[in-house]
Amino acid sequence: MSKELLDALDVLEKEKGVKREIVIDALEAALSSAYKRNYGQAQNVAVDFDEKKGNVHVYAVKTVVDEVADPQLEVSLKDALDINKAYELGDTIKFEVTPGNFGRIAAQTAKQVILQRVREAEREKIYNEYIQYEHEIVTGEIERQDYRFIYVNLGDVEAVMSRRDQIPGEQYNSHDKIKVYIYKVDNATRGPQVFVSRAHPDLLKRLFEQEVPEIFDGTVEIKAVSREAGDRAKVAVWSNDPNIDPVGTCVGPRGQRVQGIVNELHGENMDIVQWSEDPAEFIANALNPADVLEVRFDPENDRACTVVVPEDELSLAIGKRGQNVRLAAQLTGYKIDIKSEEEMAELDAQAALAPEEPLDEEAEVSVQDEAPVEGEPAADTTDADEQED
Repeated sequence: MSKELLDALDVLEKEKGVKREIVIDALEAALSSAYKRNYGQAQNVAVDFDEKKGNVHVYAVKTVVDEVADPQLEVSLKDALDINKAYELGDTIKFEVTPGNFGRIAAQTAKQVILQRVREAEREKIYNEYIQYEHEIVTGEIERQDYRFIYVNLGDVEAVMSRRDQIPGEQYNSHDKIKVYIYKVDNATRGPQVFVSRAHPDLLKRLFEQEVPEIFDGTVEIKAVSREAGDRAKVAVWSNDPNIDPVGTCVGPRGQRVQGIVNELHGENMDIVQWSEDPAEFIANALNPADVLEVRFDPENDRACTVVVPEDELSLAIGKRGQNVRLAAQLTGYKIDIKSEEEMAELDAQAALAPEEPLDEEAEVSVQDEAPVEGEPAADTTDADEQED
């Protein structure tokens, strides 16, 4: 057993990258527990593993005291001095208690410890490999699916894609190659768990980085993305170079760059708009393809506004089932209320004709209580009864 154990430690260190010291510490702790469990001993025990020969020795650890209260945990100073004259009160002494048949238990325990360390090393290796791809795009192969997940083979690990991470209407067949976005890598007890998505908004960012060199090198930035996966998305872009048009750069010659992304997402429509530091301009751009006449901000809510559009473009600004304004609101972070030019004119007219607010009661009382103006007769405050008299 000793030679086999030493060989196993060498293989574990060379092939799995697990240091011998780590395995030996775990082995000694496991053997100590095994000894207490199999021999009914609850006293302090220590296990030493001989790294050169592979032998295992079990020791009972006792403390040197004046009077022994528990022989399993203590040894008298007199007996300690018989062993070595240098012992003093409070010292600990190891007494070997290795059972004759402990080799079989040691072999079983060592096997379990090594297998466990191998599994842990493999899990750690996979986790370290894929944590660096978190928030990146990878290509995988669909293996199978059930009512909860689609399982995507990424090579060393099987990633999972939940229903909310799938593009509605997209077909997933076994052995299909697909690009997925890794949004989370979890080092779980059973092993690393990799979560991937096709519906995540950041998938668009990574696809644009692959298709547009100016985004990859930082000349053009993607400032915001809003997306309803499988149907439509809006991407706000900005250029660090005033000589480069960010929208035209992302669209590409004859739309080739954006078309590559649309094809990858099986026809998902893309609106690429110019980002601006001016909220009004950004909101107007976000409502593309509708023309915006005016943006009015709500004085009572700094994240709300009313957008005025031509009458014939009202439905275009709102979009099918409100999709255009909904995506624009997500992109800009503003609550957007769409009004036609005629509607806004009517509201303005009503506001202009609205009567002034009446004075409150306190104001009325204060007016009545004011002293009469010089030259005018004072108000008669005589009671009605006194007037009759």
